[in-house]
This record gives sequence, structure tokens and C-alpha cells, in this order.
Amino acid sequence: MSIENTIDFIEQKAAEFGAKGDSEFNKPYVLRKNISEDALKDNGAFFGFIAPEEEKSGPYHDFSLVIFPSINGSWLVCLGIGSSGFKNDYELATFPGVRRLFSKLVDDNGFCKSDFSDIETSLPKSFTGINEIIHIKNTIKTYTKVLPVCQIITDSESEEGKKVLQAFVAAYAKLRDWSTNQSHRNEISKALNPFLNEESKKKDIQLIKNLLLERRFVILQGPPGTGKTRAAKITSDNLNATTVFTQFHAETTFSDFIYGIRPDLQNSQLRYIEKLGDFTKALKKAIENPNKKTVLIIDEINRANLSNVLGPIFYLFEPKMNNSNVEIEISPDFKINKLPDNLYVIATMNTADRSLAVVDFALRRRFAWYDLKPKAIEGKALKIKAIRLKNGEEREENVPVIQLEDNQYFFMEDFNQFEEIFNWYATSNELSLQPGQGYFIAASDEEMMNRIMYELFPLIKEYLNEGLIKNSKEEFNNYFSTRINQSLFE
Repeated sequence: MSIENTIDFIEQKAAEFGAKGDSEFNKPYVLRKNISEDALKDNGAFFGFIAPEEEKSGPYHDFSLVIFPSINGSWLVCLGIGSSGFKNDYELATFPGVRRLFSKLVDDNGFCKSDFSDIETSLPKSFTGINEIIHIKNTIKTYTKVLPVCQIITDSESEEGKKVLQAFVAAYAKLRDWSTNQSHRNEISKALNPFLNEESKKKDIQLIKNLLLERRFVILQGPPGTGKTRAAKITSDNLNATTVFTQFHAETTFSDFIYGIRPDLQNSQLRYIEKLGDFTKALKKAIENPNKKTVLIIDEINRANLSNVLGPIFYLFEPKMNNSNVEIEISPDFKINKLPDNLYVIATMNTADRSLAVVDFALRRRFAWYDLKPKAIEGKALKIKAIRLKNGEEREENVPVIQLEDNQYFFMEDFNQFEEIFNWYATSNELSLQPGQGYFIAASDEEMMNRIMYELFPLIKEYLNEGLIKNSKEEFNNYFSTRINQSLFE
């Protein structure tokens, strides 16, 4: 693919993504290029898109899509910033979703800045010194402070090279909001999905199972609705293990979890009987059945005061501990110096509840941690009749859903809208607030509407009232106004 053919290719892709126009004068971008023979000798050859209000030559402002070609080596595909700095895009540069989107497009032969609003810091030498781009070192040096994202493509004519090129064009189209219809949005998704969906291809249950067998003590953390408890139970079932389940709360104590005494209510005189906690029950099951795995599931582990609940047994939670000369008393006449090898622990932790206890570093060292994130549910796609609000009027439409068991449906459009808003506006910490896929499962559109109105709407309103995901308020207000005819600000 020659340089001119590549320019035609990215313009064609731009049109597919919504950047159409009857002529070059009404397209939503200005095409800049300098691909003269002299420029190609490492004197600044480039081509790409800048904002439509900018001039065709000279310094420019704001974000651009820029490609540095070469006649005898690798090319560099970049999200750039004009040498004149920011005029209209500074706020856009601060949105976490911009960096989150473009960071997915780079691999080990790429670089992504941690702060896209930073136009004072140069590209690191560890990147600019890579052999693949040493032939355009002077060009890179010229623009080193204004290239927040760079990706090397070794062959612009290969399928892999074209895939990267169109993904960058699609990301720029998303940044510039070029799409005007569903066809444009579908084409953008098609170009980006090979890069964005790598994370979602993970098979959580298998990975959790492998991690549990290796480390023995695992904590599953994530927002509500991501299936943490369900994943713990399925993992235990897949191991054909004996399962002991308990759930912590603010009043859980050592005597609840390990060992305690209780008044004997069946006796006419006051006397006490011993009560084995769930940990001790699981421990005894593992010791009595050494050839069978026992899994203790602790739901909502961070709802309790862990120092009070675990007490001295905290010492035993070492995945590689050998027999030691220190014995820990579990109950009268029952002491151990290590946990049996066939005892495993899976705990779950809600990352959205900011009122819960902070987990100390000693516990973090003893457990392996696995993140369960909101994830679209895969399955058989179909359409069901639903009521949608269009231009202030309700009308019946056929909406896409994923069919699940027990006559339940996964409402993918609602999930996708929430995910897109969180991905674009939420900080890394705020991503832990995104409602999981469980919120978007319902038996009918009416039930889904009620879930949005009485669960999701109050949840988002509470987040905004607490000053969280505040940049997303207009997006969410538009979503709720359109979906359930409710405003967040009434």
C-alpha cells in the first residue's frame, strides 16, 4: 500500500465512521499531508486529520490523527496534539476514557502517556530509541512533546498494519463524535472490537480455578452485579469440593467464625455449649477427608473487622507454609501448625461500598486478588417487544436482548450505555462503581424498566450527589430522560 493509497484508505474508513461530506470543504476534518521526497528523508513527512476549523497549513491546535510514514522502514501511527497546544480539547484531554480508549490500541511496540493534557513531557528514550523507528528519529524529536499515543506498524500493507490504522481512525472518529447513525457506530465498533474485547475474552471461572489451585487463598473483588458469589460457588463445584459458605457482616466475631460458647437454651438450668464457627467446620472437614478438597467461601469479607474475626489464625494463611513449631489453638484440645493442603478459601469483596473496612497489607500479601469486572453476557441474541420513548412519545419497538435460562434476558443496550459512560468519564477508582451485568437481567422489558427506575436511577443519583463520576451527569441525565422519562435534576 503506497502512501497515497494509505491516505485514500484512512479517508475511506473515516467516511464509513461518519466523516462524510460532499466535498473536502465540508468534511469534519482537515486533511494535512507532507509526503514530499525531501520530507521522507527524515525531515518530517506526515499525513493525517486535524480539526475542521484549523488552517490547511501552519501550526494548529488540539487533537489530531497523525501518521509518520517512511519509504524504507516502519511507520508511526499517533494521536497528536498541535504545536499550538489546546484551544477546544483541553477538557477532552482530561477525560479518563480518552486515554483508556487509545491505550487499548498500543502493544509492546507502542507508547501511551499517563496524562494526555501534558504537552511538556517528551516521549521516553526507551521508546524513541527502538530500532524500528530509528530512521525517523529527527521527525519524532520535532514532535516528541505532543504525541500522547504512538504505535509502530512494521508493514502498512499487511492485514495487521491495516487493522491498526483503521482502529486509530475509529478511535479518532469516536473522539470527534463523527457517527450520525447506527451504521457508523457499528463500523467503529467493528474496527475497535479486536482491541477492546481482549479483556472480555477471559474465561473467569477457569482463571479463578487455576489461581485457587496455585495460591489456595483467593479474594474476588468487584462492583455489585459482577457475579462474585456465583463465581466462587461455581469454582468450588468445578473442583468437586465440599463447600462451606459464610457471609461476614459488621457484627461478625471470632466466636462466630472460629470458636465460641453459647447458652444452652434447651436446658432448664444455665449452662453453656460450644459452637464451632464456619472456619473450624471447614477445617475439620478437610482434615477428616484428606483426599477431597474443601472450599470455604467467605462472602463480603470486608464487612467485618478482620483483625477481631481472624485473631491468631491469621498467621496460618500462608499459601506456601510448611509445618512450623508454632501451634495455633482453634478450640480446646484442637491445635494445628498449618492448614491442610486440601483446604481452600475464596472470599468476595464489594469494591463499590466506600463505607466498608479497609483491608490491611498483611491480608493482601496472604491472598491472591482477582478482579471481576462488569462484562457483557454472551448467548443467543433475539429481539423482544418493548416500549421506548421517542421524541417525547412512547412507542413499541423490537429491542435486542440475549436469551438466558429460566426465561430471563440480558438487556445489552442498557448495559452497553452504562459501560460506555463509565469508560469515558470514570477515573480508575470510579470504575469500581460501575453496576455489573447482573443489574441488566430481567424477565421482561417492564421488569427492566422498574430496575432502572428503582435501582439504577437512585444509585447513579447517589453517586452524583457524593461528587462521584461528576463529568458524566449530562450523559446519565440524557439516558434516564430518554429511557424512563425521569430527570436526575428535578
